[in-house]
Amino acid sequence: MLKVVAFMKQVAVGLQMEGNFGTAHVYRSSLNAIIAYHGKRDFAFDEVTPEWLKGFEIYLRSRGCSWNTVSTYLRTFRAVYNRAVDGRMASYVPNLFRSVYTGTRADHKRALCDEDMKKVFAGVSSSSVVPAGMRRSQELFILMFLLRGLPFVDLAYLRKSDLRDHVITYRRRKTGRSLSVTVTPEAMAILKKYISRDDTSPYLFPLLKSGEGTKEAYREYQSALRSFNQQLMLLGEWLALNDRLSSYTARHTWATTAYHCEIHPGIISEAMGHSSITVTETYLKPFRSRKIDEANTQIISYVKHSVIGISA
Repeated sequence: MLKVVAFMKQVAVGLQMEGNFGTAHVYRSSLNAIIAYHGKRDFAFDEVTPEWLKGFEIYLRSRGCSWNTVSTYLRTFRAVYNRAVDGRMASYVPNLFRSVYTGTRADHKRALCDEDMKKVFAGVSSSSVVPAGMRRSQELFILMFLLRGLPFVDLAYLRKSDLRDHVITYRRRKTGRSLSVTVTPEAMAILKKYISRDDTSPYLFPLLKSGEGTKEAYREYQSALRSFNQQLMLLGEWLALNDRLSSYTARHTWATTAYHCEIHPGIISEAMGHSSITVTETYLKPFRSRKIDEANTQIISYVKHSVIGISA
């Protein structure tokens, strides 16, 4: 019967064979963290206890891992443990992972403020002297925002067949949910500028060359993502933005802009194809405090002027 390390290796290999290279990478990273904590000796699932898991959590934090990284490793290991339970390699233990952190924290604000968003959009004007490489990344960033915060991975894998009558219909790589987005005239202008001119390529944009689901396509995506983020970082410096620009920023900015426009989180969740509204609430959490503070200021102002009659 397979033990923990051997079984995790088997699961990672299976994911890679299915074309889930990103997920397989996460599983391997989680396994490497477990080996670094426990040692190279393989061990049985019965040795995994709440105390063992708490020790693993403490170890990860001592290495400087963020809470989100800790959660990723523990959620990955929980998924492996559950697979082992299904395969009768491990015993079901109620609430085994209850004492360790498996949630998601909004440790950093990833959305642009209004001032920075104006700089990004204004920089597309014909009078702007943004270098060519930055200009391409800038306009793709704006396109992602206009397409309801489309993730870069989904942009890269879009196929020409996904675009029909000004509507893009695609399946999210992360959750598998099917989404349809109407392409506005502003978005269509950018799309036509960067659409693939290669008649032999199935992809809408010239970011990938290899067949979908292959290791080569995944490597091409990783390379395109690194280049995109590098150019966005340089663009942020060029435009003197207050916040860091990255591939995540367009998505988070769309969500928070929708929230400030009083759109219900449930609608935002549906629009972005989140697996649950809980994910959406994680995006919005850093901005809720500000809205609550603004509401409190309005209440205090009302009480001062309308109830108590205190003059400013």
